[in-house]
Amino acid sequence: MKPRTRLALAVAAGLVLAACSREPSTAPGPDGGPSQAQLEKETADQFIARVNEEFAQLMPEYTASQWIASTYSNGDSELVASKGNERFLARTQQWVEQSRRFEGKEMSPATERAIALLKLGTPMPPPRDPAKLSELTALASKMEGTYGRGEYCTGEGEARSCRQLGQLEDVLRNDRDYDAQLEAWQGWHTISQPMREDYVRFAALVNEGARDLGFADAGELWRAGYDMTPAELATETDRLWNQVEPLYEQLHCYTRTRLEAEYPGKGSVNGMLPAHLMGNMWQQDWSNLWTLLAPYPNASQLDVTGALERQYQAGLNERLTRENALLPTDGRVEVARAAQLEHAKAMTRQAEGFYTSLGMPALPESYWEKTQFIKPRDRDVVCHASAWQMNADASDVRTKMCIKPNEEDFTTIYHELGHVYYYLAYGQQPPLFQNGAHDGFHEAIGDTIVLSMTPEYLQSIGLAEGAAPGREALINAQMRMALSKVAFLPFGLMIDRWRWGVFDGSITPDNYNQAWWDLKARYQGVAPVTPRGEEFFDPGAKYHVPGNTPYTRYFLSHVLQFQFYKALCDAAGHQGPLNACSFAGNKAAGEKFWAMLSKGNSQPWQQTLKELTGGETMDASAVLEYFAPLQEWLVEQNEGKTCGWQAPVASAAPAVDRDAVEGDAAGDATAG
Repeated sequence: MKPRTRLALAVAAGLVLAACSREPSTAPGPDGGPSQAQLEKETADQFIARVNEEFAQLMPEYTASQWIASTYSNGDSELVASKGNERFLARTQQWVEQSRRFEGKEMSPATERAIALLKLGTPMPPPRDPAKLSELTALASKMEGTYGRGEYCTGEGEARSCRQLGQLEDVLRNDRDYDAQLEAWQGWHTISQPMREDYVRFAALVNEGARDLGFADAGELWRAGYDMTPAELATETDRLWNQVEPLYEQLHCYTRTRLEAEYPGKGSVNGMLPAHLMGNMWQQDWSNLWTLLAPYPNASQLDVTGALERQYQAGLNERLTRENALLPTDGRVEVARAAQLEHAKAMTRQAEGFYTSLGMPALPESYWEKTQFIKPRDRDVVCHASAWQMNADASDVRTKMCIKPNEEDFTTIYHELGHVYYYLAYGQQPPLFQNGAHDGFHEAIGDTIVLSMTPEYLQSIGLAEGAAPGREALINAQMRMALSKVAFLPFGLMIDRWRWGVFDGSITPDNYNQAWWDLKARYQGVAPVTPRGEEFFDPGAKYHVPGNTPYTRYFLSHVLQFQFYKALCDAAGHQGPLNACSFAGNKAAGEKFWAMLSKGNSQPWQQTLKELTGGETMDASAVLEYFAPLQEWLVEQNEGKTCGWQAPVASAAPAVDRDAVEGDAAGDATAG
């Protein structure tokens, strides 16, 4: 019997026996926890103090098990991670059960908030049945392991060749051949097919856990973590999308025109963008289409990827010369690996330098010793970039990446260090308050820094030549940013719309894939060029689905980062267009930023937002202000064209808070 259930039984037995016993049992509770007598005397404030202490004690073991599974991906590490997750979730459920004693009782505001957050502490709510909890954590580890070890193989025997995600992404990034891109895209989407039945069961189990906590389903639990009702959160995301949708539609129209010119007769699918031609496996970032979409190819020399590759090659050549250029093949491979690691660390040092220029502390030495910077040669790992807080005082923080010398990975480092600096800032908060003001805040921190990576900033760190003046150079810079930021917005919305539908039952297992592509059509205007029937499980080809990471946070972050950026530019005294601001090196902006980060989740996010920006509402107007020159230019380019697309009639629509969003649903069937 698992500890969580033992505790629930012990609490129940203690309450029943109290009437016929002279005093409660003083025997220690499960896992060495408090006895029944101690539990009965415990105040709410004492309870939260104990939970924070126990959380801090459990955290290193739990995070280490997850780290090992991500950086040594195999069956053994899956088991270790599964059991670590199981123990942590079981203890979390004990705490939640114990917290019910204080419902309706007076307590300090901080304790009341901590108890509320306790219920919302995991996106994978554990079922009460210990056997089902064990099954849930095993499925979670299995799916993440399947993703991490995923590869697309062709040929037989000695001719057999296999490619993992990074190699397939390189095809989409660099190869403009239509068929090569299609094969790479389809190949990666084969890795998720075995996950389908596991995900069906996984969804049922997390729903059961959510219901045990008092929620209708797991999607409602996810939407409850925003200091507003689940219905209000759904309405809020619709409102924000309506603000930015016209800008996305103009970018979509321009991109479709360019693709149709590049691939005559094959550059669109019923007005939608072909999924495999977008330079990104999930069509969430179109930056790799720069050579096709550059408004003025000769107006600017901004080529961050080229500059990074030249830096790497220079370092490699220097090492080869030093080590002896006549080394055997294996020796040259090792030299190349050393050069890759050295350059990946140099890229990370550059990102760290932005944060320290704001007055933030240097990363701890342990970060440089324990971080995974590049993909190991000797084992499978989960290459999806992530940031890690390993213990409660944030003395051990890490990132996990498979860094390559390109612009996408360079900006991703800045993004991941945003998480790390959030960890460092709120490390002095009690563990239950060690989180973002809401999860969208956490994702927005590093991206706020990325917005400040202007051409002038890139020039200052040797990754760009002198920025050319004039409107053409400005439109080029805006387009580069839009291909990352604006292109992402509908993708950031649709993933959780799919999962909310799965959790509430409006999307059933027999139409998982159809509903996925219906939502991609509706929001992104993206479609596959070949049939994607229910034999596929295309949602599982995106890490966050098998990894069970809520995704609305990323959509919200792409709004918040512009609000944060505007506030910090104001703090830095910036004058002029918003898109020209870089607050690098400005201590006043850094002090204001750090003050916000230090609050963690100790107060409602509306208050935290107000302290930084002066307002309590998420608002996309800063997005529109930033991209105003580009939007005007896109409208000019698209004049006379039929923009928008007709999405197919959805096979199922997520039944998310229908009463709250009644007025918005009908208008979303067609983008444009």
